[in-house]
Amino acid sequence: MKIQGKMFIWLSVFVLVMAIVYGVWSKEPAGTTALFLTFGLCIMIGYYLAFTAKRVDVGAQDNKEADVADDAGEVGFFSPHSWQPLALAVGGAFAFCGVIFGWWLLYFSLPILLIGLWGWVFEYYQGENQNQ
Repeated sequence: MKIQGKMFIWLSVFVLVMAIVYGVWSKEPAGTTALFLTFGLCIMIGYYLAFTAKRVDVGAQDNKEADVADDAGEVGFFSPHSWQPLALAVGGAFAFCGVIFGWWLLYFSLPILLIGLWGWVFEYYQGENQNQ
């Protein structure tokens, strides 16, 4: 994680310099704002990765003598049968269409989004996994 943190921090420095140069030369507010927001996102991700790298064990990507096989293994748990991302995608599509076609469409997309989000967050709090 140290490498990724350093990469994002250096990327944020580059984007900041480019935002300043672009803003001075072009005097165009939309692109300048987008570049400054990109700088903010890069610095947040870089700080998070650098901060987290101090708290976790050294990974294979930080060891210059590591083999590819050293990083093998389980990455995490991903739900194999969840329908909730589909509900979130449909609700998000309706919400974005609401911005295009009319805000009234948000009345139909908000319940779909909330049901999908609720179902995804509490998907494994049912049946035997439910706290009593």
